[in-house]
Amino acid sequence: MRLFLGIVLGFFLTVGFAYVYDASTVGTPESTTQTGISARPMVNWDVVRADWYGWSLNARNTWNRLAAR
Repeated sequence: MRLFLGIVLGFFLTVGFAYVYDASTVGTPESTTQTGISARPMVNWDVVRADWYGWSLNARNTWNRLAAR
């Protein structure tokens, strides 16, 4: 049980820290710093949102199909 809790907690901490880092990054993806390295976010949150929506919609449809039987 502690192993499962540790895995879940680690997942949420990783995603949470990535979100906080991306939210605190100054600049737009097109902007560059003096060294020429672009300040892009680590995660494309629009893609994450679309994937999560697709997964939850599929899970909801599967549950409704199973509950209807």
